[in-house]
Amino acid sequence: MLRTAQFKKGYIQVYTGNGKGKTTAALGLALRAAGYGFRTYIAQFLKGQPYGEIEAVKRLGGLIVIEQFGRKGFIHVTENPDEEDIARAHRALDRSLEVMLSGKFQIIILDEINVALYFGLLSEKEVLDFLAKKPEDVELVLTGRYAPSSILRRADLVTEMKEKKHYYQKGIRARKGIEK
Repeated sequence: MLRTAQFKKGYIQVYTGNGKGKTTAALGLALRAAGYGFRTYIAQFLKGQPYGEIEAVKRLGGLIVIEQFGRKGFIHVTENPDEEDIARAHRALDRSLEVMLSGKFQIIILDEINVALYFGLLSEKEVLDFLAKKPEDVELVLTGRYAPSSILRRADLVTEMKEKKHYYQKGIRARKGIEK
């Protein structure tokens, strides 16, 4: 398999916590990398609705590719996850592994995978097995609240977004171009 990697060593990063900005930070990393010609693949595990970043990356000539695996609406899990959501999460993980091992992308972002773990759509073992297959020269980013301690221990870098104040508490809904 011919790899076009430019990293000598890729690391595992986790962006977690209850504050705003986890996906935004991952997208910022992808944008920065695109400036140097690196290719990034983003699997959005729980998102299926339109977001501004999907339209924006179409203008970058394939340097950033986003695939959504979630339903059109938000997932709401109280006790037992729906079989469709479990199947979608497994498709996302399988596709991400295929892409990661293809040698075509230097950065892989698993957006909201920590929430997929929290909701029981994937097991920690499945994700840890995925991490064990990471090629040495691929950078891997996992986003989402509720990152389990097993993932935090495996990561090389962990950033926790902490909410101090948020206008959602005043009833402000997600705004086009800012939160979606």
